[in-house]
Amino acid sequence: MVLSACQQDEYRQSFDGFYFKTKTKSVDDNRLQFAATVQKAAQSLEGAREAAAYDATKYCIANYGTSRILWAVGPDAPADQLRLVDGDLTLTGECNP
Repeated sequence: MVLSACQQDEYRQSFDGFYFKTKTKSVDDNRLQFAATVQKAAQSLEGAREAAAYDATKYCIANYGTSRILWAVGPDAPADQLRLVDGDLTLTGECNP
């Protein structure tokens, strides 16, 4: 079982040396607007920012064919503007097709 977990890691993207569970979903019924949430962001806040931006970019490409994002609270936001709830980081923005 340990061997299979190692093999799966080769297909996962690490950020700042950590693997993060991320989920990006639309806000309400507007698929342009999204929230990208990263679990256990305290492992590495910098890595969590990168993971959220990566997942949000994949979301916009999958839904609109573009990687352009207008961030409301993005990966470059000052630390005091970041939203951490129960250790999870959430970034918000809008796909810009």
